[in-house]
Amino acid sequence: MPPIDDAAARANLLGVGISAIDMQEALRRCEQLLHQRRKGYICVTGVHGIMEAQRDAGFRAILNRSFLCTPDGMPTVWVGRMQGHRSMRRVYGPDFMLEMCRLSASRGYRHFLYGGNPGVAEKLKLRLERRVPGIHIVGTFTPPFRALTPAEENELAATVAEVHPDVIWVGLSTPKQERFMAGMIDRLDTCLMVGVGAAFDIHAGLLPDAPMWMKSAGLQWLHRLLREPKRLWRRYLANNPRFLWSISLQLAGIRKFDLEQF
Repeated sequence: MPPIDDAAARANLLGVGISAIDMQEALRRCEQLLHQRRKGYICVTGVHGIMEAQRDAGFRAILNRSFLCTPDGMPTVWVGRMQGHRSMRRVYGPDFMLEMCRLSASRGYRHFLYGGNPGVAEKLKLRLERRVPGIHIVGTFTPPFRALTPAEENELAATVAEVHPDVIWVGLSTPKQERFMAGMIDRLDTCLMVGVGAAFDIHAGLLPDAPMWMKSAGLQWLHRLLREPKRLWRRYLANNPRFLWSISLQLAGIRKFDLEQF
């Protein structure tokens, strides 16, 4: 397999570099990284992540240092296309996870599941094994609802070292999962870490996914808000109007957002 190409081009959304890719390009680049035994983490990023990055320069740097920062929501795709990235398509976290798992069944990649509420990772493991015959899921780890202590980090590193996964799927929330991946990628015996958030609950059968028409229309946020209003109302009703205002200023050239290069 040829070496990994130069870093994927990125659209600039309020200073966050969203990889101008589609699903097949995301899979291809992951295969290259795994084949060469390199290390990297993938941030699956939509409006919520972009707006979190406006409040925290350190978090913005984590996104911009990622191996890929995939366009998780349709607004990221629409803006990317306005900036000239015509081949850009949505790379939705749960879809990417499933496609990568299917690909791995023939490639022999080994997977590890980190995150979710108690019992979720184990349930997800069983469902993926039924859905994707031949997949190798070599371990699970359910973390506490706080940052790991140094002793717990050592325990996780030892657990991972015993099973040597190629890919660690991280099912926390943004920005927690991105901070975790950036802090642990060099400590864990793995090549690739991917933060997929709600994909754990969706593929475990605990959270229904939005219908395709809502995804295509950029209304998946509304589907999730209706399902979890108490938890998500602040995120969507505050972030979405702010994003629309800020991205309008950027596209009109009224305000400039520099894209850091790493």
